[in-house]
Amino acid sequence: MALPLLPGNSFNRNVGKEKFHKSQHWGFCNNVRMLVSDEKPGIGGEPLFGQKLKPKYSMYPKGTESDVPSWVAFDKQVLSFDAYMEDEVPDKSQEDYRIRYYKIYFYPEDDTIQVNEPELKNSGLPQGTFIRRHRICLPPPDDDQFYTVYHFNINIDIVFYGRTFKIYDCDVFTKNFLRKIGVKLNPPGKCPEDPYMKARKEKLEHMEPLRPYQYTDTLKQFLDHDRQILRFFGLWDDTASMFGDRRELVLHYFLSDDTMEVKELNPPNSGRDISSLFIRRRKLPKYGPPGIYQPGQITDQTVLNMYGGWSVKQVNGYLLDKYQLGKLDQEFYKDSDLAVGTTINVWGRKVLLCNCDEFTKCYYKNKYGVENFTPISCKPPPPPKIERKFPPYTGFGSEEDSLRSCISLVPTPHRRDFRKFVEKDSYGYISYALRFFAKLITHKCADVDRMFVISYFLSDNTMSVFELTERNSGTTGGKFLRRARVKRPGQEVFKSELSEYIQPEELYVGARVNVNGYIFHLLNADEYTLNYMEKNLSRFPFSNIELILEKLKEEKPKSREVKLAFTAADSMGTKVLDYNAFREIIMSITVGKLTDHEVITIARYYRALEDKDPHVNVLITMAHEQLKKNAFENFDRLISTCEYEDREKKKVLPSKDIRRLCKSSRLPVKEDLLASLLSRFEDSEKQVNYDSFFFALNWRINPMTEWETVLYNTEKIEDIWMGSPSPIPVRYISYMRLLKDVFDLEED
Repeated sequence: MALPLLPGNSFNRNVGKEKFHKSQHWGFCNNVRMLVSDEKPGIGGEPLFGQKLKPKYSMYPKGTESDVPSWVAFDKQVLSFDAYMEDEVPDKSQEDYRIRYYKIYFYPEDDTIQVNEPELKNSGLPQGTFIRRHRICLPPPDDDQFYTVYHFNINIDIVFYGRTFKIYDCDVFTKNFLRKIGVKLNPPGKCPEDPYMKARKEKLEHMEPLRPYQYTDTLKQFLDHDRQILRFFGLWDDTASMFGDRRELVLHYFLSDDTMEVKELNPPNSGRDISSLFIRRRKLPKYGPPGIYQPGQITDQTVLNMYGGWSVKQVNGYLLDKYQLGKLDQEFYKDSDLAVGTTINVWGRKVLLCNCDEFTKCYYKNKYGVENFTPISCKPPPPPKIERKFPPYTGFGSEEDSLRSCISLVPTPHRRDFRKFVEKDSYGYISYALRFFAKLITHKCADVDRMFVISYFLSDNTMSVFELTERNSGTTGGKFLRRARVKRPGQEVFKSELSEYIQPEELYVGARVNVNGYIFHLLNADEYTLNYMEKNLSRFPFSNIELILEKLKEEKPKSREVKLAFTAADSMGTKVLDYNAFREIIMSITVGKLTDHEVITIARYYRALEDKDPHVNVLITMAHEQLKKNAFENFDRLISTCEYEDREKKKVLPSKDIRRLCKSSRLPVKEDLLASLLSRFEDSEKQVNYDSFFFALNWRINPMTEWETVLYNTEKIEDIWMGSPSPIPVRYISYMRLLKDVFDLEED
């Protein structure tokens, strides 16, 4: 019984097979006839039974990373092997074989191999690329296969085209690469030395040139160091001689022929002629100037005699002095004699080498191992400062004008700080003027109650004093001091130095200022002054809330007493205090540690928010005053007009329509006051009941009592510490926030 034709139950290998064609070896690839399937000669393009396919390229272990082709994974990676080959020399009696050294490069990306022979000077052999880069097949009988990475190792022989190379070592990258792919490395071998090159080297070391056939070779030095120049910055101090000075030099040392040239750096307006060279290029003797010698006395070689044939005109050769008798020896500066901080002799001038450029530093670091290149300053020491004395002030004009007449023969006007004037000049609502309310400190009873406004202008540091006019005081008031700079007291009038003037940092609430002999006590400041000081805390420390709170924290042992004092003053339990009570408690606690300005800063920082909008009755009273003044009583006509506009008879109209009707009827009420009144009578839909609105405005039918218009920051009270009426800086202060920030006290 036959097995069912199901997967796993049949031994027929052709089950599921679709290709049964006879394989062919030739085909087309990119429209080119070539061998395409020589390794699969079976039916359907499959290998024959028992046939094992030989790998064409190196098979590397699969990694955990993404599968990428070898030409991407091994791009720019090369395995380098060191090898040598014994080359027979049959036609030479001095040697039987010669050792030739090679570099074998294997490229893992495509299994190509390249063999290079390092060039050896005067070898007489063609060296360089021995085998160009390509895939090399194995020696017979495996010449149908190519070398892969697994055929390479250390201390083995490898054959390329019949030549045997002995690999004795490789680089570190190659060793790591072979270990990673699973190749067990052999221990490195020893490379033998070429006997001929060894004997030749020993012969050259013991060979000395025979005189008179001495040859001086300077071409090598020229070819190695052409265009290489060492540059040093030097200083020649000639101040010891008459009319001498310090002169800066630049020294160029040419490595190609050990010559030097010196250039001078002339500063602007030095008075010296500009010359291209201080010393032209030549060898610089160490002990110069050496003196004057006859022509031909200083030579590199001494000629004893010349010889030749019978001809008198032709000379075939010459004899040199082997012992160099009478030769004058001169020592010249070499690159080893130059260093930063060294003093050299430049034809009798002592030149100090102070610095060098970057190329010179690298040269000495690589050749001599010098690391210290600390530069030396070429600048001369500063001359002694001569104190310039000016005559004292004469009393005519300003001090600056008198000083300008002493500085130059042609007096020039004093230059003001124009930039400061432009930046601090008033424009718009920004005045850049600090205004203080002050009183005069005097023993005269008639001047005790006189009040002043002191203005300090930041653009030019000037001050002006204006006296407030008070009826029946006996004083006219007005300008007390015109705008001018005010000197600090206690300075001598006729002196050589400029006078010191009062600065804005000296002005603060509570300070006493001496203005030309009049002592003023600053009682308060306007809002702009306080805001300006709080924005410039570095100049006005009394407005720095952080510094003030640090002073209050010193009174932490009295925290309970402070809280009880604030609670006792707050009889209504509103957690706020008025300014006078708050100031009295703070002053009693600190006992003179805080100034009035610092108390104002605390009050402004912890001020309680208030409703600044006036009461509706106050607005109606203000409207009644304007209506009475113009004798306006035509309210019935306004109501009739509104009833005509009210088509739906709801007794309400939009506020904008009522405002339009009031303007068309010429209601004598100011625009802003009318808008405020309409906003108070509006409902949620911006509708206004015109009957109730005009009834409230009718001053005949609905007369209002006089309401006191108390506005924020405009209340005037009799204040004992100021001595006279003055606007208070803050009306109410929240003391609980102050206690929490300073003493960490929470509300009970």
